[in-house]
Parts: sequence; structure tokens; C-alpha cells
Amino acid sequence: RTSVVPLGDVFRLRREVLRPGLPEDSARFAEDELPGAFHVAAYGEDAGGVPEVLGCGSFYPEPFPAAGEAAGEAAGEGVGEAAGEVAYRIRGMASAARARGRGYGAAVLAAGEAEARRRGADVMWCNGRTEARAFYERHGYRTVGAEFEIEGVGPHHVFRRELG
Repeated sequence: RTSVVPLGDVFRLRREVLRPGLPEDSARFAEDELPGAFHVAAYGEDAGGVPEVLGCGSFYPEPFPAAGEAAGEAAGEGVGEAAGEVAYRIRGMASAARARGRGYGAAVLAAGEAEARRRGADVMWCNGRTEARAFYERHGYRTVGAEFEIEGVGPHHVFRRELG
């Protein structure tokens, strides 16, 4: 089951998976408080049958970067926003280690795309870890530009999907 939830419901998992051993603030994103931002949790149950967040993602209304902007410095040609395009950026996608490969990430992505569509999105995009490339491509995303490094986090690609 998935739900749109407050940041506090997904923050612990985001921090544990994406910023292990780093200060808590490293898992806070400026976009978390943007108007139109939302967070999705995918729930499973612990051994006692209590619902717990096993997958999460955050979604922000943010234009697709033009060539050379933001982390897309290495994105290359063909990157940019079409006139009138409404884009949502994905950040903080994470699945608990014990839940990987069991559909929680896919459920978060599908729920986030559906909610973004309801909010008028035409495009979804993210700076995704290179190791997640197959995941994004399986879900209809294409890589835009070359691989680039986010210091302290690792190699990434820009991924984009048109919602049609």
C-alpha cells in the first residue's frame, strides 16, 4: 500500500538508506518545503504485523534543467525544458535493504507519478544513482547526457520520462 504522507513519515528511511553515517541535515532537501512538494511511502508489515515504511520518495515541482544547469552539467545536449512543460523532480527514492527487489520502489514511483499527473505534470525527472539505472529504464525513463559525480554520494545520471 502507498500513501502521500508528511516528510516525517519517510525521513528516517531516506536518511538510513541514502545518507548512512552522515549528519541528519544531509538528508534534508531545500525542496522538501516547496509548495506542491509531496512525499510517498510504501508500507509493508514488520514481524508483528505493524505497518512500516519500506519504500519512500519525494516529488517536487521543478523544471527539467537546461543543458549545463544544476547536476546536469554533464547532461549534454538535448537537455532542457519544453515551453509550457510541467515537470516534477524525484528525490530521496529509497527502499529498506530487506525490501529491495520486492516492488516497494516501483510502488513509490508509480504512486508518485500518478499524484504528479493529478497535479498537472507532463514530465518526471531525477538525478538518479548510476546503480539504479536499470530500475529507472524498466519504468520508462531514459538517460539524458553523460554520467556525473555528486561529491560524497557517487556517480549519477539524469533520468527523464514523459507522462503521456
